[in-house]
Amino acid sequence: MKITHIALILVMMLASVSVTKAQQAPIFTNYTNSYAYANAGFAGMSEGVNVLGLYRQQWAGFVDNDGNEIAPETFLLTGDMPFTKLHGGLSFSVMKDHLGFEDNINVGLGYSYHLDLGGSSLGIGLAGTLLNRTVDFSQLHPNQETDPILNGLGEESDMLFDFNVGLFWQIPESFYLGFSVVNVLESMGKALNDNAESSASFTTDRTFYVLAGYPFQFEDIPYLTFVPSVSVMSDLASTQFNASARVIYNNVFSLGVNYRFQESVALMAGITIKDLTVAYSYDINTMGLGLPGSHEIGLSYCFKLDLDRTPKDYRSVRYL
Repeated sequence: MKITHIALILVMMLASVSVTKAQQAPIFTNYTNSYAYANAGFAGMSEGVNVLGLYRQQWAGFVDNDGNEIAPETFLLTGDMPFTKLHGGLSFSVMKDHLGFEDNINVGLGYSYHLDLGGSSLGIGLAGTLLNRTVDFSQLHPNQETDPILNGLGEESDMLFDFNVGLFWQIPESFYLGFSVVNVLESMGKALNDNAESSASFTTDRTFYVLAGYPFQFEDIPYLTFVPSVSVMSDLASTQFNASARVIYNNVFSLGVNYRFQESVALMAGITIKDLTVAYSYDINTMGLGLPGSHEIGLSYCFKLDLDRTPKDYRSVRYL
């Protein structure tokens, strides 16, 4: 695929969305490390068992008027592996997301069927998820004490089932492009109270993802790899755009930057020792609201598998 073709695809992706600041789904600066959660088609697309832990502390130290720490915190654990007997790959994900007085625990299991396109491959994935959502409404202070939704509510929780779908196309060690939908059903749970005037209830958050990247190897500098990538996520009410660029030295050290439209600029760094990778990023807010920065740290390990393929030294740059 020529560079001009890749550029055209990226321009079409960006032109298809309008960007605003709000976003309900959890966000990651190291979004390339969250593909096993965000795109079910990604499962098993590399040549090993990949296990990843990712922790994000957004707006570290941010408190409300009562001194309560309400800054978002997210922990993500994912794993994926090829499964040749099923002509594809398997994945799992566990995510705990804390936002103010709301806690979400999401568990997912997925399968991706790999279609050989001759020189490239397409992962077609499906994942089932269970979401436990808990909100302590007693900690909220509505403008009206007789609010028909919040009046009399304490801690409420519900378990919701949903599923994710995804397509992930890649040329090995080259361009990749993905499209996925998380929480397709946008499942609705129990009503929050018995007030007939209120229809408020727990729901899952349907979110669309588009992602792309192109690891570029310098011919004159073989020990350097340049990896630009983009990620667009939208719930149709709001859309978020991320653009990243990293330089990887000898498949060991990486440095990069990420720009989140109208929100932040982040510095990223990582190191790989054998099959263990540690990554860190720090977001500097550009919204002008006096919000503190955000920390993110990731730890990943790749267990190499003998899949009876043509021997080659290949490492997915998405996990660096």
